[in-house]
Amino acid sequence: MSAQDHGSRDLPRDPHEHDTQDAPRDRDAQDIPRDPREHDTRDIPREHEVKELVAAAGVPVPRGVVVRDLDFAAAGELAEPLVLKAFGPGLVHKSEAGAVRLGLRADGLAAAAAEMRSRLDVEGFLVEEQAPAGVELIVGLVGDPGFGPVLLAGLGGVWTEAMRDTALRLCPISEPDARLMLDELRGAALLHGHRGHPPVDVDAVVKLLMTVGGPGGLWERLELGEFELNPVIATPSGVTAVDARHLPGRPPRPSATREPADFLPLFEPRAVAVVGASASRPNFGNMFLDFYRAAGVPLVAVHPSAAEVAGVPAVPSLAAADVDYALVAVPAERCAEVVRQASGIPYVQVMSGGFGEAGRADLERDLAAAARAAGTRLLGPNCMGVYCPRGRQTFVGGGVGPAGTVALISQSGGLAGEVIKVGERRGLAFSRVVTVGNAADVTPAELLSWLARDPETRAVGLYLEDPRGGRELHEALRAAGLPVALLVGGRSSQGQRAALSHTGGMVSDLRVWAAVAAQTGTALVSSQDDLIGVLAFFQAHGSRVTDGDRVLVIGPSGGAGVLAADAFDRAGVRLAPLPDGVLHGLGLAAAGNPLEVPVGPRGRPGLVPEVIGAIVRREPYADVVAHVNVQSFFTYGDAAEPLYAYARALAAAQEALPRVRITLVTRNGECAPAGVEDEVRRIAAAAGVPVYRSMEAAAAAVAAGGSRGTA
Repeated sequence: MSAQDHGSRDLPRDPHEHDTQDAPRDRDAQDIPRDPREHDTRDIPREHEVKELVAAAGVPVPRGVVVRDLDFAAAGELAEPLVLKAFGPGLVHKSEAGAVRLGLRADGLAAAAAEMRSRLDVEGFLVEEQAPAGVELIVGLVGDPGFGPVLLAGLGGVWTEAMRDTALRLCPISEPDARLMLDELRGAALLHGHRGHPPVDVDAVVKLLMTVGGPGGLWERLELGEFELNPVIATPSGVTAVDARHLPGRPPRPSATREPADFLPLFEPRAVAVVGASASRPNFGNMFLDFYRAAGVPLVAVHPSAAEVAGVPAVPSLAAADVDYALVAVPAERCAEVVRQASGIPYVQVMSGGFGEAGRADLERDLAAAARAAGTRLLGPNCMGVYCPRGRQTFVGGGVGPAGTVALISQSGGLAGEVIKVGERRGLAFSRVVTVGNAADVTPAELLSWLARDPETRAVGLYLEDPRGGRELHEALRAAGLPVALLVGGRSSQGQRAALSHTGGMVSDLRVWAAVAAQTGTALVSSQDDLIGVLAFFQAHGSRVTDGDRVLVIGPSGGAGVLAADAFDRAGVRLAPLPDGVLHGLGLAAAGNPLEVPVGPRGRPGLVPEVIGAIVRREPYADVVAHVNVQSFFTYGDAAEPLYAYARALAAAQEALPRVRITLVTRNGECAPAGVEDEVRRIAAAAGVPVYRSMEAAAAAVAAGGSRGTA
C-alpha cells in the first residue's frame, strides 16, 4: 500500500453548530501520529527472524536455512522442491520485487540468487522447503491507534487484496471468536471442502488464531505496529506459515486510571451556573438561561459586573457559585481561566468550540489541566451538554419530555438534539442524554460504565466519531449487561495510515467497529433513523424474555410480503418456515413466511392475533412483525376506527403473549389524516409494541434485538 492509499478526511460538520465562532462544532478527523519507522525499512526484522519468533510460539513454519553469500551447501539437507527468498532493507513485499523463486532444485539455488543480487539490494537469502498446496490464508495483527491490538484473518496469498475477504476481532480473542471469524469469510466454503477438494484442518487454523491473538498470544509479546503471516497454507493435515512480516511500533502508553465517577450530579444537579450570558447582547449563554428557566432548575448566571442577567441572579465568578454543574460558553482562549475557578463544582461543561477539532490541541491540553487543577470533571469541550428530564437538565428548546429508560451518549450535540426531538415524537422517553464533544476528560467509556449501573437506564444508544479510549470503550461494552445500539460517523477512512503490510491496509474504522460490535453483542446501526428505531425496540422489548429466535412476518399483500422477506434478508434475519398444518381451520390460502393474511377496513381485526396465537402455540417465535397498508383503510374505507381496532387487537395479543415480541409496521402511513398515526402509536405503545413506518426500519430493529438478546 502506498501513502496515497490512506489518510484522514474531515468529518461532516453539524449545520446546527457553526453559526457563531464560539458555538461547538463536531470533531474533525485528527492526524494519527506516525511511527518514524513506517517509511524506513532498515529496522524491520527480516523474515527468518520473525519466523524464529513465531516458531518458538508454536506456529508451524517450513524448514529452512539462511545464506549470506552464494554458498548454498547448507541447503542440501532440505527436501526439494525449494523456495529461494532474498532479504534486505528494501525488500518488504518480496513477490512484487521479484525476490522470490519457487520450485527450485538445490543445484539451481546459486544461479537464481546471483540473478536476484544483480538487480536488488540483498543482504542474504532464506531457502525453505516448499509447502504443499492448500487453502491460502492471511493472519495478521495491527496496533490500532484507537482500539489497540486487532487480529485479522481471511483469504491470503494472491487473494488478499483482490478479494479483501477478511474478518477482524480485538485481542484477546476466544475460541468462539476464532470460529466465528472463519465462518464470516465469504470463502468459508473453501475451508470445509469445495468441488472435490478435501476440508482443511479447521481446528489447526483456530489454534493458530489463538496462538497469535488469544490470551498470552503473540500480540502480547510484540512491539506491535503491524504483524502478518501471509500466506498461511491450510491443508487437511494442518497449517504452515510460509511468509512472516513484522513492523514494530511504539509500545502503547498505559491508560490513565481513575476512581469510578458518580455522574448523578451531572444529570441531576442541585443547581446550574451559566458562564458567558450577556447583559446587553443575547448569545448562546442567554439561550441556555432560557432553556434552564423553562425547565425549572435552580439557576445562577456568572457575570463580572452585572447583578443579574436576563432576570437571573448573577455572581462575579464560578468561585462564588454554589452549584453542581456549570456551563461555559465563552471564547476558547478564556475557557481555561474560567474553569480554574470551578473548585468545588463537580462538573463543568465547556460548550465552546475552537480546541483540538480546530487544530488547537494546546488550548485543549490547557483546558484539561485547568480542570484537574480545580478538582472538577470536564465535559467537552465543543459539546452541547446534558439532557435529563428527571434532573431538569436540557440543551434543547421546547421544555423537557417524559422521563424514561433510554440513554444516549453522543459526540455530536446537533445529532443528539435531533435524536431527542424525533425520538420523543416517536414515543421514546429518555433517562439520560450526554454529549461529549472532544472528550478531553469525561469519556464515553466512563459514562457507559456508569449508565450500565444506573437503575433508571435499561438501554443505551451511542453516536461516536472517533475511537478515543477505544480499548476502555470495548471493555465497557462487554461488561454493560444491557442492550446497546451504536452509530459511528466518519468510519470509512478515519484512522487509516500508510501500511507496509496487507493487514495494516485492510484494518479500517468500519471493520474495527464491526468487530467491536460482534465481540460485545452491540447492535451496530448505519443511520440516525435506525438508531432511533432500535432504541424504540429496546424500550418496548428490552426486558421481555422470549422463546427461541424464530421470526414471523404477517400481513396483507403478497408483493409486500416478498419485499419484506428481502428486507429481513438484507438485515441478516432468517424467516423460518411455518410448521406443517399450523393454519388448519383458519381459512387461509397461503402458508409461507411472510404469511399473507387479509387486513383492511372491512377485515376482522382479531384475525391476525388469532393466527399468531395458533402459530406460537405450535412452535415458539421470538418476534412477530405485523404489517398493515394504512393507505387501504382510507382508500376503501372512510374512517380510522377499523385501523384503531386492529392496533387494539395487536396490543391485546402482545399482552396475552408475553414471551413474543410483537412489532407493528404501518406501511404508507402518510396516507392517513393528521393524528391517525400518533393514535395508532399510542395504542400500540401502551402494550409495549413499537411501531415503524417501513419494513426496512423494523428489520433493522429486530436484527438489533437479536444482537444481545434480552436484558
